[in-house]
Amino acid sequence: MSEPHGSTAVSAGSGTAPGTALLQVQGLTSAYGPVRALDGVTLDAEAGRITAVLGANGAGKTTLLRTISGLVRPQAGKVLLDGEDITRSAVEAMVSKGMAHVPEGRGVIAELTVDENLRVGSLFRGKVGKDEYDRVYDIFPRIAERRNNAAHTLSGGERQMLVIGRALLAQPRILLLDEPSLGLAPRIVAQIFGLLRQLVDREGLSVLLVEQNARSALSVADVGIVLNLGKVVVTDQARTLMADEGLRHAYLGF
Repeated sequence: MSEPHGSTAVSAGSGTAPGTALLQVQGLTSAYGPVRALDGVTLDAEAGRITAVLGANGAGKTTLLRTISGLVRPQAGKVLLDGEDITRSAVEAMVSKGMAHVPEGRGVIAELTVDENLRVGSLFRGKVGKDEYDRVYDIFPRIAERRNNAAHTLSGGERQMLVIGRALLAQPRILLLDEPSLGLAPRIVAQIFGLLRQLVDREGLSVLLVEQNARSALSVADVGIVLNLGKVVVTDQARTLMADEGLRHAYLGF
């Protein structure tokens, strides 16, 4: 179990104590035809922590998130959220149970405004109050400035803030993020990761972060998990992985 990265986190939305496993993946195996992308993956993501899943292209990182969130059906294994088996739940049910998945690619609806894109994020919640929209704008003031602009006019960093804000409107207990740094300038990555860290420390959000930018991910995470060819090869505290030069060179590319 990891120690907190920053200040003491408040309790997660599920009531699960910080440091306790909120999401458990047990022996998860997934394949695309004859290609096995995940091979018996077992891991925990703790409440009120950032858990970073790292590895080279083809390691199985994206498939892991897609299988956890119900977009890919596993061949074997289980996914538990707060002790409940959600392995074969519908995607909509995953959202209602407290899981939000932000896929790679910053999938905004280009023709809609920032404000309209945010409202899409509340579809599974029913009525969402003004205070909840205001909270997202408080977290991401840059998109608050652009709230009436069409999403296609946003920069890559602004689009990433928008899709994370949209996911937060579903009030998730755990946020699954796939390669949020992809294609962004280092200063924008640092800003977004810093905001994630604040949400974890101040509000008890739990984050499962998939990243190829291992250095940036480990700088903000509590726990790091390294995948290689669909298998977990090491799990440890983020600062320990950052200090392990041999492991970094072998699996993380820095």
